[in-house]
Amino acid sequence: MHKLHYILFSTVVCSMALFLSCSPKHDIILCCKENNDLYLTIKENKVSCRRYQTPEEAIDKAVEGSGVMILADHYPDQTTQLDASLFQKAKTKNLRLYVEYPSYLPGIEIGAPRGTHWERAVVSSEAFAPALRKLRILAIHECKFVPIDVENPDIVIARVAGFDSAVFGLPKEKFPVLVQPESGDHGALMVSTTKLSQFITARYAPSDAWPAVWKHIFTWLRPGEEAPKLKWTVNVRPSYGMDEPLPESVERQTLKRGVDWYFNSRMVVSPPMMEIYDKNANGEDISSSDHDWHSGNRITSLPGHAPAGDGSLGVLEGYNAKIYHDGKQPAIWWRRSDCNGEVAGVMAVTGAALQEPDYAKVGENIGDWLYFNSLMSLGDRANPDHPAYGLFGWNDVPQYTGPGSMNGYEVYYGDDQARNMLGMILAGAALKTGRFDERLMKGLLANLRITGQSGFQPDRIDQPQLVENGWQYYQNLNSVSYSGNFQAYLWACYLWAYQQTGYDLFLQRAKTGIGVMMAGYPQRWGVIGIQMDRSRMILPLAWLVRVEDTPGHRSWLRTIVEDLNQDVKTGAIPDRIEPGTTNFGGGHYRTPQSNEEYGTAEAPIIQRDGDPCSDLLYAVNFAFLGLREAAAVTGDPYYKDAEDRLAKFLTRIQIRSEAHPELDGGWFRAFDFKRWEYWASSADAGWGAWSIETGWSQSWITITFALRQLNTSFWDMTRDSNIKQQFDPLRLQMLPNQ
Repeated sequence: MHKLHYILFSTVVCSMALFLSCSPKHDIILCCKENNDLYLTIKENKVSCRRYQTPEEAIDKAVEGSGVMILADHYPDQTTQLDASLFQKAKTKNLRLYVEYPSYLPGIEIGAPRGTHWERAVVSSEAFAPALRKLRILAIHECKFVPIDVENPDIVIARVAGFDSAVFGLPKEKFPVLVQPESGDHGALMVSTTKLSQFITARYAPSDAWPAVWKHIFTWLRPGEEAPKLKWTVNVRPSYGMDEPLPESVERQTLKRGVDWYFNSRMVVSPPMMEIYDKNANGEDISSSDHDWHSGNRITSLPGHAPAGDGSLGVLEGYNAKIYHDGKQPAIWWRRSDCNGEVAGVMAVTGAALQEPDYAKVGENIGDWLYFNSLMSLGDRANPDHPAYGLFGWNDVPQYTGPGSMNGYEVYYGDDQARNMLGMILAGAALKTGRFDERLMKGLLANLRITGQSGFQPDRIDQPQLVENGWQYYQNLNSVSYSGNFQAYLWACYLWAYQQTGYDLFLQRAKTGIGVMMAGYPQRWGVIGIQMDRSRMILPLAWLVRVEDTPGHRSWLRTIVEDLNQDVKTGAIPDRIEPGTTNFGGGHYRTPQSNEEYGTAEAPIIQRDGDPCSDLLYAVNFAFLGLREAAAVTGDPYYKDAEDRLAKFLTRIQIRSEAHPELDGGWFRAFDFKRWEYWASSADAGWGAWSIETGWSQSWITITFALRQLNTSFWDMTRDSNIKQQFDPLRLQMLPNQ
């Protein structure tokens, strides 16, 4: 009997197991448009699903006890229209409902939709652990949500500081994003107060976090069933993986894509764009625009019909870091002197490297516009009796709304002047023309005469100050600014000018400034960022070796490059906040010291030293050029190896995007080289993680790739300039007592 009982029991157990294993799994039921990101991803991953047009149809067709996802079809303009009868029917059928951006929830008051500015999404529970821990930060770009008052949300929207985690915790003001309401006559319900299912189109980040979010949602939606493991290709991504083999001709392709970005992005201004530009410049309201208070400018999307120009109207500044719900980014609508000079250099040298005369012509046109037609070079800057004679204005916008609210062409930053001139020096050499030499020499001498006895300029001079004080006042100053960001490239200009003219004051000011700067290393460095200062200093130190090759000067150069601490595996240069330096918790350029400080000033792209992120706006781009020049002057394979590794890194992380051709070929400011994604603390008030500058980053990276293709250096390519012919008469006019 005992044996018989065992056989019968075993038979029953096996039958039950067979029944359970053969019982059909519930399809995922969705109510959404056919182009919804989540629906397309589910289909691409071959997960069984059914899609319906309306919430009523989805609930009617759902099998009892199954899960239904009602997604936000009309986000952000209209909430998802729901009513009490739908929830009652779902409750009767014992359905589990996931709803997005709802207009109505039983027993829960819903506020009017509101948007975000500096707020980010934050994991507020351990629901996603261990993949995502509590306080983990996510980016839901241009999030629009409906406020609800519920307890224990899993994700919230809040203004928080941090790189990956909210380092100061959650603030008092926070709003639920993903939550399972515990009360109300609604049955099993999960609510997203925004549209999470737009995660691909809106470029939610970081991409490695979102599989865990969807796993949690699907696990709740279909209890007892394994959540589908969704995979997808992000719309905007690096060109190559961290370890992916690179094609043989990859650098030429990188260069071509880098220069074509200027046209695909339509940063090169064309006549149809000028009506919008002029309205913006005059402070008129632009439809669908936002104000970026820090950069003092309006940002708005480019008009869809406008083609790229030929350079004769100059170049816009770039793309703002803001990402809209459709994945696009707004342009920064003004033309800056530095960006235009740098892009003229890009076009000219790339034209030479790729033997493409069309690029060279655009570079020539930009140079002509900047030096002979723009307000940044004309007006008081063309008046020999004015103290601003020879200088270049910052931008061409009258009464821009930044600090001081004055004309942008009456603001003078020495570094911006320097990069303008370096770009135009290169443009003249690549175009084999001396047409820019006279204006260049005026710029060199104008900056020299407002550089003080210690070799430093004030970081910024506004025209009213300049008029009141006179240029002689600045020449006699003995002040110091330990900022490679503001000072280093002026010294590079002076060293180049000394080599061309033999004028000792150029050398004296450069050597004195560099000497003071190096005497303060590293404790006084980092006013704007320690890695920024190091990266900027490589160029003038390399050129100092050019004009005075001494063991001491070579030692300075080697020390700075070694201390960049280039990542061995990837070639990346990590951003740093180093103890004992100026920007370690002090100064106006610093990490936010509270949640409330996030987005209020210029800031690094990391929150803590060791966050694995590279800054392509302030450091990597300039290090690339500097390493090129260091390798050329020293012949030391140490610098060449560092340059080559950085070239591979930049080639790999160049933006690839079929969905957004306006971004393809560019380089964003920030790159997380461990995650291998564009991600950072986007705390900077003006130039966040996803910004792209036509000058600064895009220009010097592309220029250096062009120099590599030409197998030359900046110094060697420009050594035969005839600018000296302009020196004597202008020196007598501008520095008569020297």
